[in-house]
Amino acid sequence: MISSEHQEHAISTRLVPPSSVSVDPSKVNDYNSFAEAYTAANETNLVNAYYERPAMLALAGDVAGRRILDAGCGSGLLFAALRDRGATVSGFDSSAGMLGLARQRLGDAADLQVADLGSPLSYPDDTFDDVVASLVLHYLEDWEPALAELRRVLRPGGRLIVSVDHPFAVSLIHREAGREAEYDYFDTTNWTVEWSIGGQTTLVSRWNRPLHAMIEAFTGAGFRIAVISEPEPDPAARELFPEAIGPSRRFLCFLFFVLQAD
Repeated sequence: MISSEHQEHAISTRLVPPSSVSVDPSKVNDYNSFAEAYTAANETNLVNAYYERPAMLALAGDVAGRRILDAGCGSGLLFAALRDRGATVSGFDSSAGMLGLARQRLGDAADLQVADLGSPLSYPDDTFDDVVASLVLHYLEDWEPALAELRRVLRPGGRLIVSVDHPFAVSLIHREAGREAEYDYFDTTNWTVEWSIGGQTTLVSRWNRPLHAMIEAFTGAGFRIAVISEPEPDPAARELFPEAIGPSRRFLCFLFFVLQAD
């Protein structure tokens, strides 16, 4: 059984029509309004704490002495883990509320900025050995400006480590909801879910694109694909979330890339 702590901080999701976004766009992806509830869930839930974050850290490997940019750092969980492993980390996020929580976690000396992915960044050229972009690119319809800017701040030979929604998982979500008419795997498609989290309800809208479009975007920005990963969850997840995982060792959720800046 899932512990009461994990139940308390779970995020329940419901697919909603695209028209929901046009009702009040300011209410969509408003992380400032649910920063604390989302952070509490992120710290303990299956897909973030026992799947996505361990996978990102495994792909990063030995980071001691490396200079790393955490693009879309949120409340600083991945930032903290990389710093604990000996990296020098900088981070930015578009949500001042999430950065406030990151500051509490990381201390006043942490290099944190409010900035939008896809807009010009304040870092000089060739600053970082690695950039980590954890579950953030899929909020953008157009990846070209963001990838160009991340390529600019990476030193030659540096790595961009990315996690995004798995495009086939998004396809399955629409099929299971009987909403496949709203979604074509081969298009770049906006889709929206309603999250219920910590007693709050909010709309989260993202852009899904097929695998070939992701690869074309990465290579077009000057990256070489070193790794594409569909990992297993952390071994502890089986004991903590037996009902969610079931008999299978794997599940479709996110897709991971390691990209080399040649």
